[in-house]
Formats: sequence, C-alpha cells, structure tokens
Amino acid sequence: MSIRDTQFRIGVGVVGIALAIGIAAIRFCGSVSLPPKPPPPAVPRGTSSELLTRSSASPVVYRDFVARDAAAAGTRAPTLEELSRKLPYRVDDQRRVLEVGKPAIEIAGVRLRARRLENALALEIANATGSDIAYMVASAPIPAAGCNAAPALAFNAMTIRKGASDTRVECVWHSGIALAITRVETLEVLPLSAWYLDHVPPSAVGIEPRIARGHVAPEGERCAFALPQAVRSGLERGEIGWRDLIDFYARHRCQTYQFSLLYRAFTKDGERSVPVVPAAM
Repeated sequence: MSIRDTQFRIGVGVVGIALAIGIAAIRFCGSVSLPPKPPPPAVPRGTSSELLTRSSASPVVYRDFVARDAAAAGTRAPTLEELSRKLPYRVDDQRRVLEVGKPAIEIAGVRLRARRLENALALEIANATGSDIAYMVASAPIPAAGCNAAPALAFNAMTIRKGASDTRVECVWHSGIALAITRVETLEVLPLSAWYLDHVPPSAVGIEPRIARGHVAPEGERCAFALPQAVRSGLERGEIGWRDLIDFYARHRCQTYQFSLLYRAFTKDGERSVPVVPAAM
C-alpha cells in the first residue's frame, strides 16, 4: 500500500470520527440552538366599525373629509380654526300668536309670518341674519285638531341660507285658526356646516314629526339614523339641547361621526379641537 493511500484512509477515518462525535453531541446534548422567531406583525384589534371610528378621530382624516365634502357641496373648505369657533346663538322663548293677514314678527334672527296656502295654515320663516342659519321654531296651532292630516309641503327643516326663506305647513285650514310660537332658536353656521346639517334627519335633533315630515334632504349620501333613546331622554330632561346637537353636526359629517352624550355646544372659540370624539376612540 502506498503512502498516499494510507494518508487518504486516515483522512476518511478522521472525518468519520468527527461526524460520529457531532451526531452524538446532538443526540445526547440537545438540539442545535437557533435564533428565536421574530414576533408576528401587530394586527389592529376590533370590529371594522370600531377601526373606522378610530381612524376618523384623526385630524388628518377629518381634514380630508372636510375637503372632499366642501367640493361636493360646491363651497369653500373651512379651516380647522374656523370649524373650532363658537357659533353665534339666539333664543327666544316668549309665547307669541300669529294670525293670517297680520304683519310678520322678527325674533331670534328670523322673520315669521302666518299664511294660508289653499287648504292649509302655513308658516313662512325668513332668515334675518347676514349668515346661513340653522333654526328651530316650535309652534302649536290653535286649535290643533286635524293637523297631522294636512298635506306636507317640501321644505328645509334644518337650515335657511343667507337672504332666503322657507315655508312649512302647520295644520289644515279652518276659520279662526291661529299659530302660537312657543320657542325660537337659531345658530349662524358656515356654508359647509349648513350642508352638513341638511343631511341630518330633523327627528335626530328633536324636531317633532308634524314638522319633520316635510323635510327634503340634499341628493347624495344620507344619514338614516333615528334619535337614540339616551339622547331623546336627555332632551326630555333638558340635559341635552337642540343647540348641542346642531353645534355637533355643524362640525361633523353625520355619515361618519356620532353625537356623544357628553358633547355640549362650544361656548368660546377654540374650546376643543375638531373632530370632537369620545376619549375611548
């Protein structure tokens, strides 16, 4: 046997011994240590509705909504500073009685006049301010018999634009009927805010069905929600007011944002940042 063959056999033997030792080490001393697997990527938790709500709480998302909605409304997009200002508010709760043929009265930023429209008693409401307004005129026909049978007249139950007026049916006409005005509230709003409010069902801000049934909302995505019982109870107890609801929806699109029971109308400019959402969001 040559020296070269001897060296080759010795080399093979050494390699075999090394492999045997390695296998034994793995078998008796444990497995080879590997680096730990990286943790799985974080996945947002919650329902799709909850995730959307959290996203809409972002000022960046809110600003994008404002820009797109302003384009859809054909008006200028207000700044976040403008949307954080206190809205000029007027209220008058003195009871007054209107009769057809008598002069109009001006209270809380609106001019009111009773009219006869064919077989119905109607109320003409004119904006007497220099701005678009949201308005609420509480009324009671005298006497009130058969008022729900009066045909509804299409009108805007939520807002009146600057320099404009609207007319709503109050009751079936009969001789001697009059109209008591028991409370009037108005808020001056931005053009985009008026557009936002036009999409809100009047019943969602406490306007009675006799009046709300004639409201005509703008074309496009609407807000089909009923007034939550908790909010209704708050209105009945006087804990939540028409002003609070209007103030919220003047700043927030109703298709995305929901009124919080803790929300109250701004009493000064910049009182809170918009969007105003519950802390849990």
